Amino acid sequence: MRPITYLRATDTATAVAAVSTDPTSDFLAGGTTEVDLLRQDVLNPRRLVDINDLPLAGIEGTPEGGLHIGALARMSDVAAAPVVRERFPLIAQALELGASAQLRNMASMGGNLLQRVRCSYFRDAESPCNKREPGTGCSAIEGFSRGHAVLGTSDHCIATHPSDVAVALVALDARVHTLGPNGERTHAIDDFFLLPGDSPHREHPLEHGELITGIEVPAVPVARHSLYLKVRDRESYEFALVSVAAALSVMDGTIAQVRMALGGVATKPWRARRAEDFLVGAAVRRDDFAMAARVEMADARPTPMNAFKVELAQRAIIRALDMLSDGTGTGPAPRPGIGSPS
Repeated sequence: MRPITYLRATDTATAVAAVSTDPTSDFLAGGTTEVDLLRQDVLNPRRLVDINDLPLAGIEGTPEGGLHIGALARMSDVAAAPVVRERFPLIAQALELGASAQLRNMASMGGNLLQRVRCSYFRDAESPCNKREPGTGCSAIEGFSRGHAVLGTSDHCIATHPSDVAVALVALDARVHTLGPNGERTHAIDDFFLLPGDSPHREHPLEHGELITGIEVPAVPVARHSLYLKVRDRESYEFALVSVAAALSVMDGTIAQVRMALGGVATKPWRARRAEDFLVGAAVRRDDFAMAARVEMADARPTPMNAFKVELAQRAIIRALDMLSDGTGTGPAPRPGIGSPS
């Protein structure tokens, strides 16, 4: 048994001070990841600071058409909020596909962004893992890597980022607001998730004790016509092999606007900027969708076990775009077998 002390914070300043002044303390919100890692002996905090009483659970639309989500808003509440479903359906869909109903009722939005990887080598507390113990090596590179990343990898880590809603938020250029020992900061969400490089243990630019207070989604009119497509091994609760968050606007048969991000294939939620750049101004044709997908996946570095993800991601991109264009893309249909839209 390892003794752990517990503190319930009543305001954000107290919570930040309690954790930032003690390197052995961690925040506790929904606990759906923290408790698992405690049980697996991967995390070893000596004190947990409960932040559930903090006033950070709001879900509000902005007059400009954007959205503000408190860090302690539960996933289920955000998915059900009318303003989210109307303005940003890809967020609602990503949340509903992201976990079981029980977990969605407990898990917080801030905690979702900070959840740790599901790599079995990270979580077994015994295998070499650069995320858990820097400098020990990456067991997945020569080990079982079927579910691991093909984009954004390094010689030190190939673990995929597990969050679904983070993929949608990256496609929308969301911003993450924090409060830390040095005051308030705002992080562009694409910069909030770090590539592993040679320091995979550092996943975010947060200081110890820096607390996520909210998530801001700017007005993105094209997001009203959007979706989250998730391909996984089974229909019930499962992490993505490949996912696509996409929004599309078509005018006179030509793509006017597109937003796209990928999940399940990269070490961070992956903004598909190459595909976006290729598609703007292109015709609504499956041939163009396929070319955009190939362009985006050109730098993939698969292992023998996860090489299938390269083609699967391309097919998922094609399907997502075809669904958003109401199946009007001309040319041969994509091959079946990539899984259902859910």
